[in-house]
Amino acid sequence: MAPWERQGFWGPPTSTLDWCEENYVVSSYIAEFWNTVSNLIMILPPIYGAIQALKDGLEICYLLSFLGLAVVGIGSWCFHMTLQYEMQLLDELPMIYCCCVFVYCLCECFKQEKSISCLPIVILLAFSVIVTVVYLQWKEPVFHQVMYGIMVGALVFRSVFIVSWVYPWLRPLCYTSLGLFLLGFILWNIDNLLCDTLRATRERLPPIVGAVTQFHAWWHILTGVGSYLHILYSIQIRRTYLKHRPKVQFICRFWPLIDTESQKSS
Repeated sequence: MAPWERQGFWGPPTSTLDWCEENYVVSSYIAEFWNTVSNLIMILPPIYGAIQALKDGLEICYLLSFLGLAVVGIGSWCFHMTLQYEMQLLDELPMIYCCCVFVYCLCECFKQEKSISCLPIVILLAFSVIVTVVYLQWKEPVFHQVMYGIMVGALVFRSVFIVSWVYPWLRPLCYTSLGLFLLGFILWNIDNLLCDTLRATRERLPPIVGAVTQFHAWWHILTGVGSYLHILYSIQIRRTYLKHRPKVQFICRFWPLIDTESQKSS
């Protein structure tokens, strides 16, 4: 039996997608091991970010951004661990919801402190409901991917507009975030298009070396870091508009976080 046809603890896949990683090779309890554990980058740092956002009293949309990213990571973990359809929904639908929160934060970054705009909330909520209902009835992964692409496109357009015309000094953070996401997207496509070649290559390599060719796992890592940086970018825009002096600090000289304790500028 080919490695990607092995059966494990969760039984035959019921999801509409089964990625390029061979199933149940590393563990009989985890269908796609590397695609699963790579989601830690989307779970642990955002949880820490959410705790910090709560301590710093940031507006709730930024707290929801961190929590949304963590939920996406948890859903993706469950999906790749089990390859069950219910867990696939737990992965894919939160991607739409989280992107809606990201879009709201960027669209409403130039407003009075603690004010809430109902119109964008209604529009984004309606979009989420429509996508959910249609996707539950029409189980076509391409539909989800197109809807997700629309939201990402809106984020890119708004982000580039802000660093081009409002806060050009934020370009490094903005373009690093977008660049990581783009690189992850390229690797995701390579994983889809050259799957047979990648599987054949992994058969000839030692397991640890072969793990480097798990490009869908790299998609998780790169988009996880890119999304985290996007939240920091969004917070920095907002705090700057409110006449604070936010700056990026590093935990253990490695992991970035926005220092929101800076005093307001005069």
